[in-house]
Amino acid sequence: MDALYPPVEPYAHGMLDTGDGDRVYWETCGDPAGRPALVVHGGPGGGAGSGYRRYFDPGRYRAVLFDQRGCGRSTPHAADPATSLRRNTTDHLIADMERLREHLGVERWVLFGGSWGSTLILAYAQRHPERVGGIVIFDVTTTRRSEIDWLYRGVGRFFPEQWERFRAASGLSGDGDLIAAYSRLLEDPDPAVRARAAADWCAWEDAVVSMEPGAPPAPYGSKPSADRLALVRLAAHYFAHGAWLEEGVLLREAGRLAGIPGVLIHGRLDLSSPLDTAWRLARTWPDARLVVVDDAGHMGSDTMRREIRTALDAFAAP
Repeated sequence: MDALYPPVEPYAHGMLDTGDGDRVYWETCGDPAGRPALVVHGGPGGGAGSGYRRYFDPGRYRAVLFDQRGCGRSTPHAADPATSLRRNTTDHLIADMERLREHLGVERWVLFGGSWGSTLILAYAQRHPERVGGIVIFDVTTTRRSEIDWLYRGVGRFFPEQWERFRAASGLSGDGDLIAAYSRLLEDPDPAVRARAAADWCAWEDAVVSMEPGAPPAPYGSKPSADRLALVRLAAHYFAHGAWLEEGVLLREAGRLAGIPGVLIHGRLDLSSPLDTAWRLARTWPDARLVVVDDAGHMGSDTMRREIRTALDAFAAP
């Protein structure tokens, strides 16, 4: 079968007023009477691209996509240095998801997403398990500080030259906090400094996925400049604060997901988010099934896309 469903356009969209100055873009596609599902995109700050729509059977799902605060079509945009990130935290995003659920009249929904999106899904589901009917996540992460340290330091053993450039561009002269250094650069009043920091960050991210089979060239660095700025500014903001989560809490509290069926889909070749996190989560979440995709890394593969579609198809009926 084809890896994904044909392209589809949304039948409704809008801007959700969060009540504290942000407006969150949302859209729905598929069957208005279908099973509700929410796409939780990665990043933080990656935005909900139209490609996510194609994972859902348009005849059976009412798929909801939204751009998290500060990115995509949501306003104000984090690419603007005047946009404060003070009200952009994991708790704020969870509250936005609940507000959107209520706004759309959804009782329970299937949650789907990957990378940072998997962290946000797990945090939401552990707080509101009664609102979740199923979960499909890929590129499993829980944004532990140990995972952040791996991505922005540990994996440098595979790319020592590129990591040295990444560290040097932060302005650190020793063993300081690399993420915090980039976070400060992204708040610099000079637009050239901000643009350079975003480009250097994306060059590092591109290096980490560069060995994956089938990975597109420069998937991060090729983003439009505003999207790249928002992505890096938000990622540095969240990672500098450990996503405001206690270290390891999403793994420790995975028992709260008992009764929620889940499918974890992870590429064996994922250097960004090594497989052990998905493995540990599958062992502590009673109703989760782990699918390891041997030919995929963080950027995925046709095999991974087929596995995701298969998992979502299985959840299409209430």
